[in-house]
Amino acid sequence: MVRRMGTSSVLLRSQLVMDRRTKQVSRRAKPGQIAIIDHSDVDELAAVELIEAKVSAVINSSAFLTGLYPAAGAKRLLEAGILLYQNVEPLFERSEGEEVLYEGCEAAIAGTRLFVRPAKEWIPCSLLIPVTHEQIEKQMEEAAKQSKTVLSSFLDNTFEYVAREKALILEPLSKVSLRTRMAERHVVVVSRGKYYKEDVQLIRGYIDRKQPVIIAVDGAADALLDLGIMPDLIIGDMDSLSDQALCCGAELVVHAYLDGRAPGGERVEALGLPFVRLPAPGTSEDAALLLADDQQASLIVSVGTHSSMIDFLEKGRKGMGSTLLTRAKLGSKLIDARGLSQLTQMDEVVSTPVRQPRLFETLYTMVKEWRAQREQSEHRDSGI
Repeated sequence: MVRRMGTSSVLLRSQLVMDRRTKQVSRRAKPGQIAIIDHSDVDELAAVELIEAKVSAVINSSAFLTGLYPAAGAKRLLEAGILLYQNVEPLFERSEGEEVLYEGCEAAIAGTRLFVRPAKEWIPCSLLIPVTHEQIEKQMEEAAKQSKTVLSSFLDNTFEYVAREKALILEPLSKVSLRTRMAERHVVVVSRGKYYKEDVQLIRGYIDRKQPVIIAVDGAADALLDLGIMPDLIIGDMDSLSDQALCCGAELVVHAYLDGRAPGGERVEALGLPFVRLPAPGTSEDAALLLADDQQASLIVSVGTHSSMIDFLEKGRKGMGSTLLTRAKLGSKLIDARGLSQLTQMDEVVSTPVRQPRLFETLYTMVKEWRAQREQSEHRDSGI
């Protein structure tokens, strides 16, 4: 079906850039383009990267805010003046088992409909539902009311994973042969978390002076290279960094499942690059920290690491057992520089801490109490 598009109703006209993975859209987008994503509960980091890419509009095949938790991405995008539309008709259509994409096509937003022009004629593609400031504010308020229930479920899942993964985390990693030497050296592990670019800039003097080993977790490698910092080692499933980063000369460690399967290795092999396969529990972030510890690093500095319930929900994880165990295992060897840059933006720094106890410390205490209660219950059941 071809429909004539009234020029008087055209709100925006540009090219499309689309991918189910928001981070891939952000990497490919050019200023002014219309981005199409499929991302429930868009997080703040994803929003910041879309803003930096200078897209003019974002069309989401999923809900910007589902109500599970107050995801801040939509609010940041609206504050930046970017047009938002969601819950549209399927845009990632399938034809004979393959997705049909309009990547690079000319597109126009006219009224509440998206038109595309893959050839000469304009085709009505999808009905659009605008997202407003008022709508997002209301949804965030409603989501915040559910935080206690969500946190309770998150903690339950965390404790369950702690019990299940404890032995895996406490055991040494599989032996791997690396050219990157970390023994008795400082190691900086950089992940794509909130404020990670600003935090790296803030510790730039330390990096220049101390020359620590730099480990990038997946897509953080691209950011480091943009900042003029060459990572010594890149670890992850290799799905969120560019080919340029993969080929930068850093040692590549593909995070594998415990059974040895490593889907990320296929991409690295296709580029003809050597890599090391590392079976490890938990997230790639956990694997990076455990690897530095296993390689006898004297001090480990983490930047951009995920440390709160919202962080993990944004990653689609319902608990943080492996991360809690990893932090507990590393102890005082680990220094967390996440959010350090925000201190420099405060008008004054008070001497008395006003923040609530750190989530990791609170969770660690709760886990110990939970284990003690379970052991007491087992003793009672056994008649001891």
